[in-house]
Amino acid sequence: MGRILIVEDESGMRGMLSIMLKGEGHNVETCNDGVQGIERVKDGDLDLVITDLKMPGADGIEVLKVAKRFLPAAQVIVATAFGTTENAVEAMKLGAYDYIQKPFKVSEIKVRVEKALEKGRLLTENIALKENQRRQYRLENIIGKSRVIRDLFQLIEKVAPTMANVLILGESGTGKELVARAVHGRSKRFDNPFVVVNCSAIPETLFESELFGHVKGAFTGAVVDKKGLFEVAHGGTIFFDEVADVPIPIQVKLLRVIQDRTFRNVGGIKDITVDVRIVAATNRNLEDEVSAGRFREDLYYRVKVVTIELPPLRDRAEDIPVLATHFLNRLALEQGKKITGFTAEAMRALETFHFKGNVRQLENMVERAVTLTEGGLIELQSVNTSVDAETREGIDFDREVARFERRLILRALEQAGGDRQRAAELLGLTMRSLRYRLAKYRLDAD
Repeated sequence: MGRILIVEDESGMRGMLSIMLKGEGHNVETCNDGVQGIERVKDGDLDLVITDLKMPGADGIEVLKVAKRFLPAAQVIVATAFGTTENAVEAMKLGAYDYIQKPFKVSEIKVRVEKALEKGRLLTENIALKENQRRQYRLENIIGKSRVIRDLFQLIEKVAPTMANVLILGESGTGKELVARAVHGRSKRFDNPFVVVNCSAIPETLFESELFGHVKGAFTGAVVDKKGLFEVAHGGTIFFDEVADVPIPIQVKLLRVIQDRTFRNVGGIKDITVDVRIVAATNRNLEDEVSAGRFREDLYYRVKVVTIELPPLRDRAEDIPVLATHFLNRLALEQGKKITGFTAEAMRALETFHFKGNVRQLENMVERAVTLTEGGLIELQSVNTSVDAETREGIDFDREVARFERRLILRALEQAGGDRQRAAELLGLTMRSLRYRLAKYRLDAD
């Protein structure tokens, strides 16, 4: 049921509408002129405003304008006397949902009210969804209070609204994708796609098709036209994660897209124009890659218009307590545990640990400690167990290779939408080889 305001100077009409809508279960308020109506609208918390057009003090057009300003999701229906449709048309141009002519049928007003409320509900859900998306991209998702993190916040705020391509440098686990999302989220492209290209997970033979798409029949297995990631990202941002892994032949084509904003899909004969912002990241020294001939120098300067360098966690140890507490709160909630913090000894152990895997490694250690903890505080023993496990895993070659291979398979399956044949092609494997690995890592049931 809706919260409805009736703004009407005729008492009979006002009373009739109020009784009828209350009978439908709605919460109804009334105002007997436009001035009162405007004041009530400014207080908010309404789903629908029904206002007469001709009233003393302030007319329905003024009520409408204030409603559109203060109640973005609320709908407005204007009521007009017979023969004054010009004013009704003006109201529609200003954003009114609908208009009704007096006298009107009760059944007609009931239908229009329900439709207006339904549109308002959909709009409210859409606004909430966008706010949730915006929250995901907010700088608050980058946790820290150190000077280097505060400087990072300022740089993102300065760079994000521009059109400049961005290169993000940092060791594995420092949060490069998180920064890329923050750049996109603070830009004017926020409402448009943010597309991730996992460069290390795409076989060279399929790279061109993944980026630029293909037409039906372009190669064996191309049974339908397929949009590439550049087309999907049109109007938004495309993020090249581990850009150093882009093959040299693809680097040439990527350079053209950056320079001309055009490309041709595989097997296509027409140029396709796109508007995308490039954000790239790598944990390698791209200057060394250029010197070694593995990365084109002209592309290097195109992607590094602005460079953002992320410090390793060991260079911002003062952020470890903040990050550890953040991970603890989230993970304890996920696991349904009432853990309120760390003992002083446990926190000191974390602060003095050398995190080769940076923030990602810290998160893994906190997750393990939360899993092992039964009481209200994470104690030194749980942290030490996590430290020992991380140290052992750091030198267990077979375990690390298995983890990496499993992640690649899951990523390929996700990109292929669950299509195993397509996933095998992405990985450069035969179906038999993929089936073996699915069974090996107990993924075949999924």
